[in-house]
Amino acid sequence: MKKIFLLSPIVFFFISTFGQPLNSKQIDSLVELTLKTFNVPGIAVGVVKDGKLIHAKGYGVANLETGKKVDEFTLFGIASNSKAFTTAAISMLVEEGKMKWDDKVTDHLPGFKMYDPYVTEAFTVIDLVTHRSGLGLGAGDLMMWPDGSNFSKADIIHNLRYLKPVSAFRTKYDYDNNLYIVAGEVISKVAGMPWEEFVEQRIMKPLGFQHSAASLSRLKDKSNMIRPHAPVDGNLKVIDINWSETANAAGGIWSNINDLSKWVILQLNHGKYGDGLSKKLFSENIHEEMWSPQTIIKSVTAPPYNTHFSAYGLGWFLSDIKGYKQVTHTGGLAGIVTQVVLFPELNLGIMVLTNQQSGAAFSSISNTIKDGYLGVTGQNWVKSFSEREKKGFAEAEKIKQKVNADIAEAQQKQGNAFDFNPYFGTYHDEWFGDMMLTVKNGKPWISSVRSPKLEGELLSYKGNALIAKWTDRSMDADAFLYFSLDRNGKPSGFTMEAISPLTDFSFDFQDLDLKRIK
Repeated sequence: MKKIFLLSPIVFFFISTFGQPLNSKQIDSLVELTLKTFNVPGIAVGVVKDGKLIHAKGYGVANLETGKKVDEFTLFGIASNSKAFTTAAISMLVEEGKMKWDDKVTDHLPGFKMYDPYVTEAFTVIDLVTHRSGLGLGAGDLMMWPDGSNFSKADIIHNLRYLKPVSAFRTKYDYDNNLYIVAGEVISKVAGMPWEEFVEQRIMKPLGFQHSAASLSRLKDKSNMIRPHAPVDGNLKVIDINWSETANAAGGIWSNINDLSKWVILQLNHGKYGDGLSKKLFSENIHEEMWSPQTIIKSVTAPPYNTHFSAYGLGWFLSDIKGYKQVTHTGGLAGIVTQVVLFPELNLGIMVLTNQQSGAAFSSISNTIKDGYLGVTGQNWVKSFSEREKKGFAEAEKIKQKVNADIAEAQQKQGNAFDFNPYFGTYHDEWFGDMMLTVKNGKPWISSVRSPKLEGELLSYKGNALIAKWTDRSMDADAFLYFSLDRNGKPSGFTMEAISPLTDFSFDFQDLDLKRIK
């Protein structure tokens, strides 16, 4: 804490007053402060300007248990920054005349079906990648999150028909992952090869990627890669890499600063690469489509960037920042978050990769670096994001403490009198499968048949509500179970809701509707 205090005035000075691009030494100081402020073990930062990688460096450690250092070649899961590779792959196939953005999904995948028959019939390839399906935020993500569950890609595509929409088709932005899985399968069908092979052979290899792979299992050398980290009972710990490779087209790529810089330079050159930009992966025209608004997110006016709009393109978020076009995306896995930010008019790209799940950390770095190029002064992003993060944690902790107090009060009143037996049984959800409520090691227990990581102790709460306290404490995803009763007063089903407002949206408990089957 003392070191943070001593560094803060220095960083605040060069952030607030210079109004010019940070040099490498200043970026070093910024990142070191960020590591300490947000308790992040390791960060890698890259800056591309005018076609050159002018800063590429790792900071901190890749793994708290081994102490191995991060460098510019250290591999991170880039998560949803993979989505732009998926849209680039489709764009390449479109240019080759093998498909169209407006093709019906059912033309390529006859088994594709949404909840509404009209939506199924109208759904096009471009709808798969623009977050306007009508499904809610993260709908169906439990089929591939938080672990490598036993849902296949065919299972996920089939189960989309059971997910109820929350808005009319093509009227509202709600981020999703599962439709990118479908997009990956469309690519596989059209290209005649798996999505992973297409990305590696048609994108990574031509650009000269040396260490990256389209999935964790395809990495040839894992000697220099991070491990994810998350708070567990107040202490930062190494956690397992939890990712279902069914969802690689939505977020499966592993890469590093050195390789990603080649992708960023390609983007800033509108699909061209190689000596004298003599080669191309895709044309400038189709690249402009990727960088054109497809789904409006919101209209805003936000200082200090004077932002007026925010939209989603094809695998990229788009907005205006101080009169410039900003093209960006983030990515998040358990214990890993990343960001790529591009300013085409400035020929500028920023990459920040981290092995902790604090988005405030990468935002502090990328915002500070871009401020230097935009001439924005007076902002201390480390300080403001730290205050915002602490406020969010405090509010979430207050909610959890209230719930814990309610649990303690209920247990004090009930003692051992609460009868869990009526609740025990097997409950089925159409898209998620079975959840078992039973006894394990003498404790009331909940477990998912198809997603093994979702298992833990059941606690009594209020009325016909119970609480699931998951065994894996890194997930921060404990949930309420709200039971409905049949005419005889016996529990007949339940719905779920995350307790903490900070629970990752991919724990889409709210989409479950579990009915008792025995």
